[in-house]
Amino acid sequence: MKLEELKKEYDKLQKKYGAKELDSIYNGGCEENPEICFVFMNPTGRNIASSKEWKGLKSPWIGTKNIWDLFYEIHLLDDKIYEKIRSIKGSEWTEKFAEEVYENVKSKKYFITNLGKCTQLDARPLADSVYKEYLDLFFQEIQIIDPKVIILFGNQVSSIVLNQKISVSQCRKKMFLKEINGKEYKFYSVYYPIGNGRFNIDKSIEDIKWIMKSLEKNS
Repeated sequence: MKLEELKKEYDKLQKKYGAKELDSIYNGGCEENPEICFVFMNPTGRNIASSKEWKGLKSPWIGTKNIWDLFYEIHLLDDKIYEKIRSIKGSEWTEKFAEEVYENVKSKKYFITNLGKCTQLDARPLADSVYKEYLDLFFQEIQIIDPKVIILFGNQVSSIVLNQKISVSQCRKKMFLKEINGKEYKFYSVYYPIGNGRFNIDKSIEDIKWIMKSLEKNS
């Protein structure tokens, strides 16, 4: 199975759970044994790549600003790329610039995805049952890319993926081991740093830096 083959399944679920006028947003970055796989919730129409007119990458956070603050602060985004993201409007992202951003992501050896790929018009909450529809596909995604560590953002995504009640505030810097198709993977749960969780971004940055140092020690 390849990542490309999963897209058809994501698109079926977009028709079922997403906005009919928008496309699924898939993933992006280093697809072969990345150092870290970052897992967010689900995309919204603020990602301009969700437009049916957009013919480039259908990757997370294209045309947005705030999340790139986090990646910059944890030294996973080059100055030049970050400065351009900060200086242009979301609507001014081009397909070429999106490629440049994700080439930079790839060069830093990380992968960005969402548990749910169904794009909504806005940041409305999704039921657990919708995310659970994506679980098998998500686990296939993890098997394909084979990351060294997986960072789950927020209580809802963490609880669904780990199949237990997770409160990020109670398990900061705690590693969870989960077996997927016979292989054990390392998971961490961190605060969701965007939208209503923006005030927790410093805690997210602190925890991710700690996880990255732990990775370095064990490599």
